[in-house]
Amino acid sequence: MSLFTLGIEEEFQIIDPETRELRSHMHQIVEGGKVILKEQVKAEMHQSMVEVGTNICKDVVEARKEVTYLRRIIGEIAAKQGLLFAAGGTHPFSRWQDQEITDHPRYHEIVDKMQDTARGNLIFGLHVHVGIPNREIGLQLMNQARYFLPHIFALSANSPFWLGRNTGFKAYRTKVFDKFPRTGIPDYFSSVAEYDSYVNLLIKTNCIDNGKKIWWDLRLHPFFETIEFRICDVPMKVDETIAIAALIQAVVAKIYKLMQSNLSFRNYSRALINENKWRAARYGIEGKLIDFGKQEEIATKDLIYELLDFVDDVVDDLGSRHELRYIEKMLEQGTGADRQLEVYARTGDLKAVVDYMVSETNYGL
Repeated sequence: MSLFTLGIEEEFQIIDPETRELRSHMHQIVEGGKVILKEQVKAEMHQSMVEVGTNICKDVVEARKEVTYLRRIIGEIAAKQGLLFAAGGTHPFSRWQDQEITDHPRYHEIVDKMQDTARGNLIFGLHVHVGIPNREIGLQLMNQARYFLPHIFALSANSPFWLGRNTGFKAYRTKVFDKFPRTGIPDYFSSVAEYDSYVNLLIKTNCIDNGKKIWWDLRLHPFFETIEFRICDVPMKVDETIAIAALIQAVVAKIYKLMQSNLSFRNYSRALINENKWRAARYGIEGKLIDFGKQEEIATKDLIYELLDFVDDVVDDLGSRHELRYIEKMLEQGTGADRQLEVYARTGDLKAVVDYMVSETNYGL
Protein backbone atom coordinates (compact mmCIF):
# COMPACT_ATOMS: atom_id res chain seq x y z
CA MET A 1 0.00 0.00 0.00
CA SER A 2 2.62 2.54 -1.05
CA LEU A 3 -0.41 4.56 -2.16
CA PHE A 4 -1.18 6.02 1.27
CA THR A 5 2.08 7.81 1.97
CA LEU A 6 2.15 10.14 4.96
CA GLY A 7 3.32 13.69 5.54
CA ILE A 8 2.99 15.16 9.04
CA GLU A 9 3.22 18.84 10.01
CA GLU A 10 3.32 19.96 13.64
CA GLU A 11 3.10 23.54 14.95
CA PHE A 12 4.94 24.20 18.21
CA GLN A 13 4.90 26.90 20.88
CA ILE A 14 8.17 28.61 21.76
CA ILE A 15 8.26 29.11 25.54
CA ASP A 16 10.24 31.42 27.82
CA PRO A 17 11.57 29.19 30.65
CA GLU A 18 11.29 31.99 33.24
CA THR A 19 7.79 33.34 32.62
CA ARG A 20 6.41 30.24 30.77
CA GLU A 21 4.90 32.78 28.33
CA LEU A 22 5.09 32.42 24.58
CA ARG A 23 8.25 34.07 23.32
CA SER A 24 8.90 35.61 19.92
CA HIS A 25 11.99 33.79 18.73
CA MET A 26 12.94 36.43 16.13
CA HIS A 27 13.76 33.79 13.53
CA GLN A 28 16.69 32.31 15.49
CA ILE A 29 14.99 28.96 15.75
CA VAL A 30 13.77 28.93 12.16
CA GLU A 31 17.11 30.10 10.78
CA GLY A 32 19.01 27.67 13.02
CA GLY A 33 16.62 24.93 11.96
CA LYS A 34 17.07 25.63 8.25
CA VAL A 35 20.80 24.89 8.53
CA ILE A 36 19.95 21.30 9.54
CA LEU A 37 16.38 20.78 8.35
CA LYS A 38 16.31 22.92 5.16
CA GLU A 39 12.70 23.32 4.01
CA GLN A 40 11.32 21.05 6.77
CA VAL A 41 11.10 23.99 9.18
CA LYS A 42 9.29 27.24 8.58
CA ALA A 43 8.18 30.41 10.30
CA GLU A 44 4.50 30.96 10.94
CA MET A 45 2.54 34.20 11.21
CA HIS A 46 3.27 34.58 14.92
CA GLN A 47 6.94 34.63 15.85
CA SER A 48 6.28 32.49 18.91
CA MET A 49 5.35 29.56 16.67
CA VAL A 50 7.50 27.23 14.59
CA GLU A 51 6.22 24.60 12.16
CA VAL A 52 8.07 21.46 11.12
CA GLY A 53 7.06 18.94 8.48
CA THR A 54 8.27 15.46 7.63
CA ASN A 55 9.39 14.38 4.20
CA ILE A 56 7.04 12.02 2.35
CA CYS A 57 6.98 8.86 4.47
CA LYS A 58 6.15 5.47 2.98
CA ASP A 59 4.56 4.26 6.22
CA VAL A 60 3.89 5.18 9.82
CA VAL A 61 7.15 3.62 11.07
CA GLU A 62 9.12 6.01 8.89
CA ALA A 63 6.84 8.86 9.99
CA ARG A 64 7.60 8.15 13.65
CA LYS A 65 11.35 8.41 13.03
CA GLU A 66 10.91 11.73 11.24
CA VAL A 67 8.53 13.27 13.78
CA THR A 68 10.85 12.24 16.64
CA TYR A 69 13.91 13.60 14.85
CA LEU A 70 12.23 16.92 14.00
CA ARG A 71 11.08 17.44 17.58
CA ARG A 72 14.54 16.60 18.89
CA ILE A 73 16.25 19.11 16.58
CA ILE A 74 13.76 21.90 17.40
CA GLY A 75 14.28 21.19 21.11
CA GLU A 76 18.05 21.40 20.74
CA ILE A 77 17.94 24.64 18.74
CA ALA A 78 15.48 26.21 21.21
CA ALA A 79 17.73 25.16 24.12
CA LYS A 80 20.70 26.92 22.49
CA GLN A 81 18.62 30.13 22.54
CA GLY A 82 17.71 29.51 26.19
CA LEU A 83 14.13 28.62 25.20
CA LEU A 84 11.74 25.66 25.49
CA PHE A 85 9.15 24.27 23.11
CA ALA A 86 5.76 22.73 23.78
CA ALA A 87 2.88 21.11 21.90
CA GLY A 88 -0.65 22.26 22.66
CA GLY A 89 -3.51 23.61 20.57
CA THR A 90 -3.45 26.86 22.57
CA HIS A 91 -1.12 28.36 25.16
CA PRO A 92 -2.79 28.32 28.60
CA PHE A 93 -2.38 32.05 29.33
CA SER A 94 -0.31 34.02 26.79
CA ARG A 95 -2.21 36.85 25.09
CA TRP A 96 -2.29 37.13 21.32
CA GLN A 97 -2.14 40.91 21.73
CA ASP A 98 1.45 40.58 22.98
CA GLN A 99 2.74 38.47 20.08
CA GLU A 100 4.89 39.76 17.23
CA ILE A 101 3.89 39.03 13.64
CA THR A 102 6.56 37.57 11.36
CA ASP A 103 7.87 40.18 8.92
CA HIS A 104 6.88 38.59 5.62
CA PRO A 105 4.69 39.92 2.76
CA ARG A 106 2.35 36.89 2.97
CA TYR A 107 1.61 37.50 6.66
CA HIS A 108 1.29 41.27 6.22
CA GLU A 109 -1.26 40.61 3.49
CA ILE A 110 -3.26 38.19 5.66
CA VAL A 111 -3.28 40.60 8.62
CA ASP A 112 -4.22 43.50 6.34
CA LYS A 113 -7.19 41.52 5.02
CA MET A 114 -8.26 39.68 8.19
CA GLN A 115 -7.29 42.22 10.87
CA ASP A 116 -7.82 40.96 14.47
CA THR A 117 -9.08 37.63 13.18
CA ALA A 118 -5.52 36.95 11.97
CA ARG A 119 -3.73 38.63 14.89
CA GLY A 120 -5.77 36.57 17.34
CA ASN A 121 -5.18 33.27 15.53
CA LEU A 122 -2.62 32.09 18.10
CA ILE A 123 -3.31 28.38 17.68
CA PHE A 124 -1.26 25.26 16.99
CA GLY A 125 -2.39 22.34 14.88
CA LEU A 126 -1.41 18.97 13.47
CA HIS A 127 -1.82 18.47 9.71
CA VAL A 128 -1.65 14.99 8.20
CA HIS A 129 -1.31 14.45 4.44
CA VAL A 130 -2.26 11.08 2.95
CA GLY A 131 -1.16 10.18 -0.60
CA ILE A 132 -3.98 9.52 -3.08
CA PRO A 133 -4.01 7.85 -6.55
CA ASN A 134 -5.49 10.92 -8.29
CA ARG A 135 -7.62 13.97 -7.57
CA GLU A 136 -10.93 12.41 -8.65
CA ILE A 137 -10.54 9.51 -6.22
CA GLY A 138 -9.08 11.94 -3.67
CA LEU A 139 -12.26 14.00 -3.76
CA GLN A 140 -14.43 10.90 -3.22
CA LEU A 141 -12.18 9.86 -0.32
CA MET A 142 -12.52 13.37 1.14
CA ASN A 143 -16.33 13.32 0.82
CA GLN A 144 -16.61 10.05 2.73
CA ALA A 145 -13.82 10.64 5.29
CA ARG A 146 -15.57 13.83 6.48
CA TYR A 147 -17.85 11.69 8.66
CA PHE A 148 -14.91 10.52 10.79
CA LEU A 149 -13.39 13.97 11.37
CA PRO A 150 -15.10 14.54 14.76
CA HIS A 151 -13.97 11.12 16.04
CA ILE A 152 -10.34 11.85 15.10
CA PHE A 153 -10.60 15.43 16.39
CA ALA A 154 -11.90 14.26 19.80
CA LEU A 155 -8.76 12.14 20.27
CA SER A 156 -6.50 15.12 19.54
CA ALA A 157 -8.25 17.55 21.93
CA ASN A 158 -5.43 19.51 23.57
CA SER A 159 -6.56 23.13 24.06
CA PRO A 160 -8.73 23.61 27.16
CA PHE A 161 -7.30 27.01 28.14
CA TRP A 162 -7.37 30.38 26.35
CA LEU A 163 -6.07 33.73 27.63
CA GLY A 164 -5.74 32.39 31.17
CA ARG A 165 -9.24 30.91 31.34
CA ASN A 166 -10.53 27.37 31.53
CA THR A 167 -12.83 27.63 28.52
CA GLY A 168 -14.97 24.59 29.39
CA PHE A 169 -13.97 23.15 26.00
CA LYS A 170 -11.51 20.31 25.51
CA ALA A 171 -10.47 21.76 22.14
CA TYR A 172 -10.97 25.52 22.11
CA ARG A 173 -8.48 26.00 19.27
CA THR A 174 -11.17 25.30 16.69
CA LYS A 175 -13.39 28.05 18.20
CA VAL A 176 -10.60 30.55 17.61
CA PHE A 177 -10.08 29.35 14.04
CA ASP A 178 -13.82 29.45 13.25
CA LYS A 179 -13.47 33.24 12.88
CA PHE A 180 -11.54 32.70 9.64
CA PRO A 181 -13.45 32.25 6.37
CA ARG A 182 -13.36 28.90 4.56
CA THR A 183 -12.81 26.83 7.70
CA GLY A 184 -14.61 23.88 9.26
CA ILE A 185 -16.11 20.76 7.72
CA PRO A 186 -16.08 20.95 3.91
CA ASP A 187 -19.20 20.60 1.79
CA TYR A 188 -19.87 17.52 -0.33
CA PHE A 189 -18.61 17.93 -3.91
CA SER A 190 -19.92 15.64 -6.65
CA SER A 191 -16.80 15.89 -8.84
CA VAL A 192 -13.38 17.46 -9.20
CA ALA A 193 -14.88 19.71 -11.90
CA GLU A 194 -17.40 21.06 -9.39
CA TYR A 195 -14.67 21.52 -6.78
CA ASP A 196 -12.32 23.25 -9.24
CA SER A 197 -15.02 25.61 -10.44
CA TYR A 198 -15.63 26.60 -6.80
CA VAL A 199 -11.92 27.30 -6.26
CA ASN A 200 -11.60 29.15 -9.58
CA LEU A 201 -14.59 31.36 -8.79
CA LEU A 202 -12.96 32.37 -5.48
CA ILE A 203 -9.70 33.16 -7.28
CA LYS A 204 -11.50 35.10 -10.03
CA THR A 205 -13.41 37.22 -7.48
CA ASN A 206 -10.30 37.99 -5.37
CA CYS A 207 -11.40 35.97 -2.33
CA ILE A 208 -8.18 33.93 -2.52
CA ASP A 209 -5.06 33.85 -4.69
CA ASN A 210 -4.80 30.04 -4.61
CA GLY A 211 -6.38 26.94 -3.07
CA LYS A 212 -4.08 27.04 -0.04
CA LYS A 213 -6.27 29.76 1.43
CA ILE A 214 -9.08 27.22 1.76
CA TRP A 215 -8.49 26.18 5.37
CA TRP A 216 -11.07 23.42 5.80
CA ASP A 217 -10.69 20.60 8.32
CA LEU A 218 -10.01 18.30 5.36
CA ARG A 219 -8.99 19.45 1.92
CA LEU A 220 -7.86 18.20 -1.43
CA HIS A 221 -4.41 19.73 -1.47
CA PRO A 222 -4.04 22.28 -4.30
CA PHE A 223 -0.44 21.37 -5.15
CA PHE A 224 0.25 17.84 -3.87
CA GLU A 225 -1.41 14.50 -4.66
CA THR A 226 -2.75 14.28 -1.11
CA ILE A 227 -5.78 14.88 1.00
CA GLU A 228 -4.86 16.90 4.07
CA PHE A 229 -6.52 16.44 7.46
CA ARG A 230 -6.28 19.77 9.32
CA ILE A 231 -8.83 19.39 12.13
CA CYS A 232 -6.53 18.19 14.94
CA ASP A 233 -4.94 20.06 17.81
CA VAL A 234 -1.22 19.33 17.90
CA PRO A 235 -0.88 16.50 20.46
CA MET A 236 1.65 16.63 23.29
CA LYS A 237 3.39 13.29 22.73
CA VAL A 238 5.00 11.79 19.65
CA ASP A 239 3.05 8.59 20.39
CA GLU A 240 -0.23 10.52 20.14
CA THR A 241 0.69 12.27 16.89
CA ILE A 242 1.71 8.95 15.32
CA ALA A 243 -1.37 7.08 16.55
CA ILE A 244 -3.67 9.77 15.13
CA ALA A 245 -1.76 9.83 11.82
CA ALA A 246 -2.02 6.02 11.65
CA LEU A 247 -5.78 6.21 12.26
CA ILE A 248 -6.20 8.88 9.56
CA GLN A 249 -4.20 6.78 7.09
CA ALA A 250 -6.24 3.66 7.95
CA VAL A 251 -9.56 5.50 7.44
CA VAL A 252 -8.47 6.61 3.96
CA ALA A 253 -7.17 3.12 3.07
CA LYS A 254 -10.40 1.48 4.29
CA ILE A 255 -12.65 3.82 2.32
CA TYR A 256 -10.50 3.25 -0.77
CA LYS A 257 -10.76 -0.53 -0.28
CA LEU A 258 -14.56 -0.24 -0.16
CA MET A 259 -14.53 1.88 -3.33
CA GLN A 260 -12.45 -0.79 -5.09
CA SER A 261 -15.30 -3.24 -4.36
CA ASN A 262 -17.92 -0.79 -5.62
CA LEU A 263 -18.98 -0.09 -2.05
CA SER A 264 -18.92 3.24 -0.32
CA PHE A 265 -19.34 4.75 3.08
CA ARG A 266 -22.44 6.90 3.28
CA ASN A 267 -22.04 10.65 2.71
CA TYR A 268 -23.60 12.80 5.41
CA SER A 269 -24.31 16.51 5.23
CA ARG A 270 -21.97 19.12 6.60
CA ALA A 271 -24.78 20.28 8.93
CA LEU A 272 -24.97 16.86 10.61
CA ILE A 273 -21.21 16.34 10.85
CA ASN A 274 -20.95 19.80 12.43
CA GLU A 275 -23.12 18.62 15.34
CA ASN A 276 -20.51 15.97 16.12
CA LYS A 277 -17.62 18.39 15.62
CA TRP A 278 -19.11 20.75 18.20
CA ARG A 279 -19.49 17.91 20.70
CA ALA A 280 -15.91 16.76 20.08
CA ALA A 281 -14.62 20.30 20.73
CA ARG A 282 -16.67 20.63 23.90
CA TYR A 283 -16.20 17.20 25.49
CA GLY A 284 -13.26 15.53 23.73
CA ILE A 285 -13.51 11.76 24.22
CA GLU A 286 -15.57 12.11 27.42
CA GLY A 287 -18.86 13.00 25.72
CA LYS A 288 -21.20 11.41 23.20
CA LEU A 289 -21.39 11.69 19.44
CA ILE A 290 -24.38 11.00 17.25
CA ASP A 291 -24.43 7.75 15.29
CA PHE A 292 -26.39 9.03 12.29
CA GLY A 293 -27.09 5.53 10.98
CA LYS A 294 -28.75 4.49 14.25
CA GLN A 295 -29.97 8.06 14.91
CA GLU A 296 -28.90 7.96 18.53
CA GLU A 297 -26.20 9.29 20.85
CA ILE A 298 -23.35 6.91 21.65
CA ALA A 299 -20.34 7.40 23.93
CA THR A 300 -17.48 8.84 21.90
CA LYS A 301 -15.07 6.22 23.26
CA ASP A 302 -17.37 3.43 22.05
CA LEU A 303 -17.53 4.98 18.59
CA ILE A 304 -13.73 5.22 18.46
CA TYR A 305 -13.46 1.52 19.36
CA GLU A 306 -15.98 0.85 16.57
CA LEU A 307 -13.82 2.91 14.21
CA LEU A 308 -10.77 0.79 15.13
CA ASP A 309 -12.81 -2.32 14.24
CA PHE A 310 -13.94 -0.70 10.97
CA VAL A 311 -10.36 -0.15 9.77
CA ASP A 312 -8.92 -3.36 11.21
CA ASP A 313 -8.70 -5.23 7.89
CA VAL A 314 -6.35 -2.67 6.29
CA VAL A 315 -4.04 -2.13 9.26
CA ASP A 316 -1.64 -5.03 8.65
CA ASP A 317 -1.17 -4.06 4.99
CA LEU A 318 -0.29 -0.55 6.19
CA GLY A 319 2.07 -1.93 8.86
CA SER A 320 0.52 0.25 11.54
CA ARG A 321 -1.05 -2.18 14.02
CA HIS A 322 1.49 -1.39 16.72
CA GLU A 323 1.01 2.38 16.33
CA LEU A 324 -2.78 2.11 16.34
CA ARG A 325 -2.76 0.18 19.63
CA TYR A 326 -1.78 3.44 21.29
CA ILE A 327 -5.28 4.79 20.55
CA GLU A 328 -6.58 2.45 23.25
CA LYS A 329 -4.00 3.87 25.66
CA MET A 330 -5.19 7.39 24.80
CA LEU A 331 -8.77 6.37 25.53
CA GLU A 332 -7.63 5.11 28.96
CA GLN A 333 -5.22 7.94 29.87
CA GLY A 334 -7.31 10.78 28.50
CA THR A 335 -6.51 13.35 25.85
CA GLY A 336 -3.95 16.11 26.21
CA ALA A 337 -6.79 18.38 27.35
CA ASP A 338 -7.88 15.92 30.05
CA ARG A 339 -4.32 15.73 31.35
CA GLN A 340 -3.79 19.51 31.25
CA LEU A 341 -7.01 19.97 33.25
CA GLU A 342 -5.92 17.32 35.74
CA VAL A 343 -2.62 19.17 36.36
CA TYR A 344 -4.53 22.45 36.81
CA ALA A 345 -7.03 20.84 39.21
CA ARG A 346 -4.12 19.52 41.27
CA THR A 347 -1.97 22.68 41.29
CA GLY A 348 -4.25 25.62 40.46
CA ASP A 349 -1.27 26.93 38.48
CA LEU A 350 -1.25 27.48 34.72
CA LYS A 351 2.55 27.68 34.76
CA ALA A 352 2.56 24.10 36.07
CA VAL A 353 0.36 23.20 33.11
CA VAL A 354 2.95 24.71 30.73
CA ASP A 355 5.73 22.77 32.49
CA TYR A 356 3.71 19.58 32.04
CA MET A 357 3.17 20.35 28.33
CA VAL A 358 6.91 20.91 27.86
CA SER A 359 7.84 17.62 29.56
CA GLU A 360 5.24 15.60 27.60
CA THR A 361 6.34 17.19 24.31
CA ASN A 362 9.92 16.10 24.98
CA TYR A 363 8.92 12.61 26.19
CA GLY A 364 10.84 9.85 24.40
CA LEU A 365 12.99 12.17 22.30
